[in-house]
Amino acid sequence: MRFKAAAEELHVTPSAVSHAVAALEQALGVKLFHRRVRRLLLTDAGKTYFDRLRPAFEEIAAATRQISTRQRADTLTIASAPAFARAWLMPRLKAFLDDYPDIEVRIRATSDPIEMNADDVDAIVLYERAVGPDFVADRLMTEDMVPVCSPALCGQLKNPEDLLHQTLIYTETKVVTWSMWLKAAGIDSDHVHRGLRFNRADLALEAAKISLGVALESRVLADPHIANGSLVIPFEAPVRLNEGSYFFAARPAKAQLPKVDAFRTWILEAARKDAANLRDAPA
Repeated sequence: MRFKAAAEELHVTPSAVSHAVAALEQALGVKLFHRRVRRLLLTDAGKTYFDRLRPAFEEIAAATRQISTRQRADTLTIASAPAFARAWLMPRLKAFLDDYPDIEVRIRATSDPIEMNADDVDAIVLYERAVGPDFVADRLMTEDMVPVCSPALCGQLKNPEDLLHQTLIYTETKVVTWSMWLKAAGIDSDHVHRGLRFNRADLALEAAKISLGVALESRVLADPHIANGSLVIPFEAPVRLNEGSYFFAARPAKAQLPKVDAFRTWILEAARKDAANLRDAPA
């Protein structure tokens, strides 16, 4: 054991290492090395000290190796309802990535409460009935529910009463149902005989696109399909129900993380702009 070898590894002079060791011995009040000609030997105190410190140095080295291999400072994991992730979040996500290039974003599309509550999930975007009391939650947007159908079916629908002769497509997870919408439109829903039910909004929208019936869906989820012409709102709807909502939520400890707060600020502003655009859009 020699100070020269340590000096080479630390990129300092042997004299600097020798002085540092001498200062440490003086501070501890105990001799750590027996100094021999061209050789150093640990004292009993020095060996004890080394044996206790070595695991700490190994942890520091391992942590340094691990952190140096990361390309970004933070990884942000967001769990989102699949339909919302596909229709709303994904088309807007580039804006967040451009603003925060050091944050690696992972989107976990799921409606499973167990997956949403996993330890590695930082925040969730979910439909209101899944929001628990142990979350800090912000309302992102209220769903504006409207009838939508394929352009091929649109010609058969001149007014809401024409819905009585169509297959109505239900999304079972929605707060607003066809019965509620029809009642608000002054139509007796007891005369509706045919229905097609799905447990996911994206499937209901796909069914409407291929003319299996008329879906009652959120403008949030239907707008991408309306924009590309695969779905239309068949008539000027006399009612626009908005009972259901999407929330951005996180547990209190996670909500305080800078990466989560940054995403929260961004998504709330994006939702606010969208709400303003939807208010200005025709029914």
